[in-house]
Amino acid sequence: MSDARVVVVTGAAGCLGEAIGEALAASGYRVAAWDLDSGALQALAERHPDWFTQVCDLTDPAQAAGALAQTVARCGRIDALVNNAGLIHSELLFNLMGSGERRHSFERWRRVLDANLTTAFVATSHVAEHMIAGRIRGTIVNISSIAAQGNAGQSAYAAAKAGIDALTVTWAKELGSLGIRVVAIAPGFVDTASTRAAMTEAVLADWVRKTPLRRLGSPQRVADAVLFALRNDDLTGTTLSLDGGLRI
Repeated sequence: MSDARVVVVTGAAGCLGEAIGEALAASGYRVAAWDLDSGALQALAERHPDWFTQVCDLTDPAQAAGALAQTVARCGRIDALVNNAGLIHSELLFNLMGSGERRHSFERWRRVLDANLTTAFVATSHVAEHMIAGRIRGTIVNISSIAAQGNAGQSAYAAAKAGIDALTVTWAKELGSLGIRVVAIAPGFVDTASTRAAMTEAVLADWVRKTPLRRLGSPQRVADAVLFALRNDDLTGTTLSLDGGLRI
């Protein structure tokens, strides 16, 4: 069994999750990759045979407990958790020009909050318990978004990410005395397939125009920020903006 620190990455089979895992592995961490999509996770395991992979629906506490037990059995312990699982969704609260149902779908509201917020709550509650029981000075890194400040057309996604920022502060206050740090990273618009699927090219180009650095973020730069959060022992209870200046 390796002595390398073990980091769980949720939503690891997606573009951003894989980039985070690759950066961790390159820096000497051992990666435990959790994801809901069994097919994508199998493909991930083929690309990264040294990673421990676990299929898990993190909206189900029983599955989270099972994933935790399997990871600890294989890797020995968990030193850090990156709450990356989630999905981007754009939908107006009320679409005046729409046909049929014009109000924001309640089912999609619930699905987006579950995917982005409930998963982080469930994963962190289980992993934090493991860290506390083992007296592990661990780190929780939450992936937030510039949308947490409020973004027209993204009621559910913005609410979920605002919740992530609030939980980051809450958990930092609760867990700090137990040696556990909690940090959030809030990218702007990152060049991933999910970003491009959620927005038209015209909308995305407009956001790039409004960004002082005039470019989309990259998964690799988000991964670099995750490494920084893991390495800086004075960092907790804060959200690092990684948005190319879009927030100003």
